Amino acid sequence: MTYWAINAVFLGLVAVTAGAALLLRWARTRSTRASSGSTSSGRGSLAAVVRAAGLSTAVLLVMTAVFDNVMIGVGLVGYDEARISGAFVGIAPLEDFAYAVAALVLLPSIWTLLGSRRETEAAKAARASRRAVSDAGPGSVADAEEAR
Repeated sequence: MTYWAINAVFLGLVAVTAGAALLLRWARTRSTRASSGSTSSGRGSLAAVVRAAGLSTAVLLVMTAVFDNVMIGVGLVGYDEARISGAFVGIAPLEDFAYAVAALVLLPSIWTLLGSRRETEAAKAARASRRAVSDAGPGSVADAEEAR
């Protein structure tokens, strides 16, 4: 089995996790906009996220290149020549960078899936508000609004 085949398995799992996180994020955003009546696109925050992700990616890949080359150069890590692609960054095989990419995608995805305490409290408050409206009956919406 080649290192790319091993990477494909792990990167596939990372892609599934990232997809789930994106769906959850989309659902949360849609729910928040629907409940608040907001129509803003959030493009400013998206640009900030893309800049931060780009900077994080650049820093991690440069650090991976430096430290992988050092570790391979001093003999801490070795690779079976028959199982690598032959593409290198310095003396580090290109396959080695898949772990950095996986970390860059997986960690924020897990963070999103776990949610923050603030989001959890807001979700509980929204559920309680909806429950109060449904328990009050159709004629008591104004009473439920005052209870908030």
